[in-house]
Amino acid sequence: MSNIIMSEIFTSFQDYLHSEQNMREEIRNIVKEIEKYAREILTVLQVIHQENSGPEIGASCHKARQLFEEVRANYKKLGAVIPPGQYYRFNDHWRYVTQRLCFLAALTVFLEAGFLVSMSTVAEILGINMQAREGFHLDLEDYLMGILQLCSELARFAVNAVTSGDYNRPMEISKFVGDLNAGFRLLNLKNDSLRKRFDALKYDVKKIEEVVYDLSIRGLKPGTHSTEAPVE
Repeated sequence: MSNIIMSEIFTSFQDYLHSEQNMREEIRNIVKEIEKYAREILTVLQVIHQENSGPEIGASCHKARQLFEEVRANYKKLGAVIPPGQYYRFNDHWRYVTQRLCFLAALTVFLEAGFLVSMSTVAEILGINMQAREGFHLDLEDYLMGILQLCSELARFAVNAVTSGDYNRPMEISKFVGDLNAGFRLLNLKNDSLRKRFDALKYDVKKIEEVVYDLSIRGLKPGTHSTEAPVE
């Protein structure tokens, strides 16, 4: 009798483990699709780093918006798979791609309109909820990590904009990232990964400031004149 009971107990364990394995496999497959579209969006938006890309930026943002629709569809599938109340049990599977997509959504909005996208708008773009009580949702940490990734991308963009002869863009980026830096300093960040990522922001700010300074001393900054001695 004890052997029968023991067998029943471990059979139930096996059923549970099998079900868990199947669910994780389904989650991984959906996340792979999301990752694929995230790579496509990133590729589309990399046009900003190409020389004389100005006229193409609008079309790239439009294409990115279309790809976000595919992302929304897959997040909907993902949300349907996750059991109620178990978001944080499985979120390691999609955390990093969600952070990447927050960055890409923020970059798209910045290129379109020049301001910081709100967390609620990012959630809308991705097609997921804002609040944990609503089930599958956008975590605040993922949003903030995405915004910090945006700063690094904009620092690179500032350098490449100068190469393309666009001297206004670094000014715009400098103010935007400077305001973001000031905003992040209002937060009491205790999370290790978020804190470390924030610490790297100072290097992005410095890189952008160096670009602006170089434009200023060369007289290329809008509204300034060169302070360099004339070449005889």
